[in-house]
Amino acid sequence: MSDLLERLRAGLPPEALITDPDVTASYAHDMASFCEAGTPAVVVLPRTVEQVQHVMRTATALRVPVVPQGARTGLSGAANASDGCIVLSLVKMDRILEISPVDRIAVVEPGVVNAVLSRAVNEHGLYYPPDPSSWETCTIGGNIGTASGGLCCVKYGVTAEYVLGLEVVLADGRLLTTGRRTAKGVAGYDLTRLFVGSEGSLGIVVKAVLALKPQPPQQLVLAAEFPSAAAACDAVCRIMERGHTPSLLELMDRTTVRAVNAMASMGLPETTEALLLCAFDTPDPLADLAAVGALCTAAGATEVVPADNAAESELLLQARRMSLTALETVKPATMIDDVCVPRSQLGAMLAGTAAIAEEYDLTIGVCAHAGDGNTHPVVCFDHHDPDESRRARESFDAIMALGLELGGTITGEHGVGVLKKEWLARELGETGVELQRGIKAAFDPLGLLNPGKLF
Repeated sequence: MSDLLERLRAGLPPEALITDPDVTASYAHDMASFCEAGTPAVVVLPRTVEQVQHVMRTATALRVPVVPQGARTGLSGAANASDGCIVLSLVKMDRILEISPVDRIAVVEPGVVNAVLSRAVNEHGLYYPPDPSSWETCTIGGNIGTASGGLCCVKYGVTAEYVLGLEVVLADGRLLTTGRRTAKGVAGYDLTRLFVGSEGSLGIVVKAVLALKPQPPQQLVLAAEFPSAAAACDAVCRIMERGHTPSLLELMDRTTVRAVNAMASMGLPETTEALLLCAFDTPDPLADLAAVGALCTAAGATEVVPADNAAESELLLQARRMSLTALETVKPATMIDDVCVPRSQLGAMLAGTAAIAEEYDLTIGVCAHAGDGNTHPVVCFDHHDPDESRRARESFDAIMALGLELGGTITGEHGVGVLKKEWLARELGETGVELQRGIKAAFDPLGLLNPGKLF
């Protein structure tokens, strides 16, 4: 420990090192439940690329594991510390280095908060679409590490589609530049995409070139109430089948609606079994909402209410954004799943989740990026009750198994981390895991970067 600290101090300012055990303990884990976390030896908060390189060279020399972190808003344990590791927190590297309206790119450091970037590019008439529910606090580096999505994915896609290039500090301290600043480019293997979603296991992202879009018109939202989740999912299928491209298409089940009302008195309709939110940011959103409203009515909606203005629309979106937080108030603990299925199987996914909740005698609320088939079943339980905790974990696994049975994936946007290691192996198969481990070994032969995650 003394040798580690001495070497780190040689290339870092004093304020970049945290050794107080009470403080370092607060960096031990992200927001996931049921994920083991170790005790870090030290927390480092670099401000420059050179400082990150110094940390990695020191770690390699002493064979000390390094766990990269952003804002620790993740939900899979991907940012959890391992015993004796260096926690490398990148939140102080928070500069927006460039915004180019001509090239439609932004160049940023990893600690830039998603919402801060979004507002900055808006001032130039531009738009950075990826918007996770935690966008007010999560960082771009964390978004890249977990390949995060958000509410707008149904129209605009996920983080991976906006990362054009990266600067990455490798395990041995070398600096790698990947990708491009140009509108297109196919030189060599696509290493940029390889790092997106790698959860800090291949290198430390220290700079990103991000694609931007022209800022769209203000979106308007429609809320539709349904007597069943099946009817709401039928409406989703009708909307997509008819060729509509909403800017978001979100679903909240009855449990979620009631939790949001209880937490924030939003006045959402508690008699509904499923609430569908659909938005358009097109030149004529009212016409698009009218067409979608008719499809919702045909699918069995009992009430279809378009928002009158942007303020009303934003209120509905706030309700959806606070869904996961609201469900956390239902019981002392939650496990938030992230299963994505083909849109055509969305109804089966929700019906199966309801059956699992009944089988395990648990409250499981579901909110979903319905337009993507990306569901977030939230298992609510009392972690002080051993039997209920056991049932919660078993129900979580049952939900993931259901997703795979329906042709889906165990994670649409939250990542694997510690929480889903076993399930990643099931989804990829033996050959897939072998190849992915080979890639890991090529970039990190000593296994120092975020050990114990993914595999």
